[in-house]
Amino acid sequence: MSKEKPLIHNKRRNKIRLHHEGKHSLLYAGILGAIIICLAWFAKESLCWGSYIIIAIVLVVYGILLNFFRCPIRMFNGPTNKSIVAPADGHIVVIEEVEEMEYFHDKRLMISIFMSLTNVHANWIPCDGTVVKVAHQDGNYLKAYLPKASTENERSMVVIRTPHGVEVMARQIAGALARRIVTYPKEGEECFIDDHMGFIKFGSRVDVYLPLDSEVLVKMGQATVGDETLIARLK
Repeated sequence: MSKEKPLIHNKRRNKIRLHHEGKHSLLYAGILGAIIICLAWFAKESLCWGSYIIIAIVLVVYGILLNFFRCPIRMFNGPTNKSIVAPADGHIVVIEEVEEMEYFHDKRLMISIFMSLTNVHANWIPCDGTVVKVAHQDGNYLKAYLPKASTENERSMVVIRTPHGVEVMARQIAGALARRIVTYPKEGEECFIDDHMGFIKFGSRVDVYLPLDSEVLVKMGQATVGDETLIARLK
């Protein structure tokens, strides 16, 4: 199932679009922002500089929302055979051996990527294969970078069996501000690197669980680019 993809022209590769998960949020926020700006503008004689400050705040907040719902067009240009690609933009916050007790019930290598409010929050499939398990678990909304967030926060798992028979789990985890996790894959479907796995709204992280003998290709604190950074290679 390994596939080779042609290089993409830089203009297309760097093109930015807005994710469809943000259309309602951006619409409602835009309407509310427009109303606030109009009220502030008509009240500028009494509020003076206050009106301009309010308008500036509204524009900045809306700009942050636009930034949050970015959805870059990306394709992984390397060989996909046994490759594990970063499922999210962010920074590596965990590389360690852990006991995974929800699906594998054994020790796994966990690589975690924390997404800040300024990161793209679209998530990508980390490897080629077949989706064998999709499950959503309600939970808390602890800060996503805390270790216990992996097992206590609201989360959604996607387990993929590669063409070589190796199972890899990607777990989307809600953060302190996140209130919705969207997961697209369905059990039994084929999936590929470059496919969208889902979206997490407002601060979160993605954990990837791998066999212990996997070769780690990233280090703590390293920045990742979703669907571009090679984070590990399966043996």
